[in-house]
Amino acid sequence: MNPGNHAIEIDLLIHPEWIIPIEPTGITLSAHSLAVDKGCIVALLPCAEALQRFHARTEIHLPGQVLLPGLVNLHTHAAMTLLRGYADDLPLMTWLGEHIWPAEARHVGPDFVHTGTLLACAEMLRGGITTFNDMYFFPESAATAVQQSGMRAALGLVVLDFPTNYATDADDYLNKGLAMRDTCKASPLLSFCLAPHAPYTVTDATFEKIAMLSAQIDLPVHVHLHETRQEIEDSRKQHGMRPIERLRRLGLLGPQLIAVHAVHLEPAEIDLLRYEGCHIAHCPTSNLKLGSGIAPLKAIHSSGLNFGLGTDGAASNNRLDLFQEMRHAALLAKGVSEDAAALNAHAVLHAATLGGARALGLDAQIGSLRPGKAADLCAVRLDDWLLQPCFDPASHLVYTAGREQVSHTWVAGKLQMQNDKPTSIDMSKLLANTSLWHTHMAS
Repeated sequence: MNPGNHAIEIDLLIHPEWIIPIEPTGITLSAHSLAVDKGCIVALLPCAEALQRFHARTEIHLPGQVLLPGLVNLHTHAAMTLLRGYADDLPLMTWLGEHIWPAEARHVGPDFVHTGTLLACAEMLRGGITTFNDMYFFPESAATAVQQSGMRAALGLVVLDFPTNYATDADDYLNKGLAMRDTCKASPLLSFCLAPHAPYTVTDATFEKIAMLSAQIDLPVHVHLHETRQEIEDSRKQHGMRPIERLRRLGLLGPQLIAVHAVHLEPAEIDLLRYEGCHIAHCPTSNLKLGSGIAPLKAIHSSGLNFGLGTDGAASNNRLDLFQEMRHAALLAKGVSEDAAALNAHAVLHAATLGGARALGLDAQIGSLRPGKAADLCAVRLDDWLLQPCFDPASHLVYTAGREQVSHTWVAGKLQMQNDKPTSIDMSKLLANTSLWHTHMAS
């Protein structure tokens, strides 16, 4: 490099084969570089110009690789990674009522949540995920794990109307969650959501309180909604209406709402969610594995309703792998609609990045490669012989590559995954703790 006399000193300059910035949509750049300083994107510009304009303390060349924003996992239960494969091949309510909830009652506490969340963070960083939206108990333990990993997370203030190891009633859940938020809100990598579990575990009075809190303290509301037909039928019997209509009457619909799963939607409900500015966390693999159904993604996308992609927890997926979710989302949308153009590769990449960021209210900070945004990035090898030839990098990311091709993951400009391992996590210690939990739960 031969910088000019007035080259600007920066922390990092990355030279990949291609860059997919997400904004503007549908663009793939070649012979471009990304400049990063103090954790933020400074510029995205042609390589020759970058070499003249900047002098970087670290310069990384990535031939044969594509650089894109870090992926956003819009829905997961991170600590449930310790329950991966614990109870498979069962419908949702049997899976929950007869296996998962009893196991959680026996085992879940602060140490379980810390180890499970840290294991989830390691897996997600390995697959290019830089941000996740969590919903689980003992969020203060999850916060410690997230900070240890160097990831970005939106932590759910989980709420149910029945007791667990974590809390006794709805007020106890909210009080503990809000106290955790007050303790952790200064962390630059943490944000928060109100997380009522589902319409079948939360009363009207609690939902009304959550709607009020969301407006008062400006927090998103992250809730399972219309996941199964049984959920809808039970709501009709108990409340005389479908769950979305119930939430509308209780004041929950609006730009703050992240509706998780949203598998069983009528056309009028899609229009209503779009009109109210709501968001959907689409979790195709979990929906398939639990036999919950297939969301009408072509209609959702065509309506303009914003959606992101989620893995759900490793207990019902069983991977925290957004490359798998991208492929499943695209293929299912095409197959169900019998329209090969229902959802193209760039639309899926948007959902896995900026769509998720927008749902969390973080789209001014992350989700695309624009100057001023945080340098949350991932690089993916497309020069693997298994992937040849490559005509379109965007298509390759969705239909051909997998998380095993991710080479680097950065969060706020800091390299958090390289050479197949997280850089801030002691994997030997983590795997030893994971083995202890496995032995304990299997006995």
